[in-house]
Amino acid sequence: MAGGAHRLKSALSTQPVPHRLPSVPRILLVKTSSMGDIVHALPAVSDIARHMPGARIDWVAEEAFAAIPALHPRLNAVIPVALRRWRKAWWSASVKAERAAFRRRLSEHRYDAVIDMQGLWKSAMVARLANGPLHGCDLRSARDPFASFFYRYRHRVVFEQSAVVRMRELAAFSLGYDLAGAPDFGIRAEPPAGLPARYAAIMPSASRPTKLWSEASWRTVLERLAVAGHAPLVFAGTEDEAARAQRLIAGIPDARALPRMGLAEVAGVLAGASVVVGLDSGLTHLAGALGRPTIGIYADYDPALAPVTGSAYTASLGGRGTPPSCEQVLAAIGQALPAGAAVSGAAR
Repeated sequence: MAGGAHRLKSALSTQPVPHRLPSVPRILLVKTSSMGDIVHALPAVSDIARHMPGARIDWVAEEAFAAIPALHPRLNAVIPVALRRWRKAWWSASVKAERAAFRRRLSEHRYDAVIDMQGLWKSAMVARLANGPLHGCDLRSARDPFASFFYRYRHRVVFEQSAVVRMRELAAFSLGYDLAGAPDFGIRAEPPAGLPARYAAIMPSASRPTKLWSEASWRTVLERLAVAGHAPLVFAGTEDEAARAQRLIAGIPDARALPRMGLAEVAGVLAGASVVVGLDSGLTHLAGALGRPTIGIYADYDPALAPVTGSAYTASLGGRGTPPSCEQVLAAIGQALPAGAAVSGAAR
């Protein structure tokens, strides 16, 4: 959106920044999870770095996802937190020691602004441990309205817009600058050696069954990609996902199921893909952020609230209760690939 539009919208910020930040501010962003949510917040780092070139920016993320913000070169530090693991043994000696170490690390510096990008009471509790004025969404726009009571500065951020825009606006309102230009995710990853010259990255798994797409449709997509010369590489993590991947690639030339790997390795594979096709999952959003042509398949969520976003071609197909047809996905792949005519067309 144009900078002028954001200057008008900034009137919604209920508590503008009351003081001038130093020329080299230290800023803490709290966005702990999930993977897709973390990806959506990355452009805020690029915005801050552009408007405040000397800023030192830290980020708190769940340990399982800390590798994602670490891909951004303008972050000073990524501070891992382990709420998901700690709550299983909250009062054990080892967990108490880890929690104490985390609190000490957050209190090492005086922050000029602490921004809770998550908007939940749990993230607000984490953000309050930091030494600095706390910003977040106000009662009407926080994901968890209760969280807003813990912020010193509360900002009205329109909810009915994409998550990327919401995160960018919250950072802009908190730090007192105007937005301009398209989102810049700012992350880079190097493809690993040993992969095919041309390949498609496929993510057919998701966190809940309601997100899944039919295996028959997936097989049609994989077959078309293989015929077009883009070897399908299928991601899998759990045993169930690995079994699904094996069913999908059976008999398809050059298709392979990838072994479980860390997020940094996954990012490298995504970064080298000719095209990425995936469900509404964190990895699909990560592919868009890495600048790859990406098609997202939605079955139980409104894509307008969290569309696949990136500098290359993206398509967010389907919606809540209305997954896209195979023909729609093939047509989008045809637009994403230079040789798309060999992929698109009526599905068999």
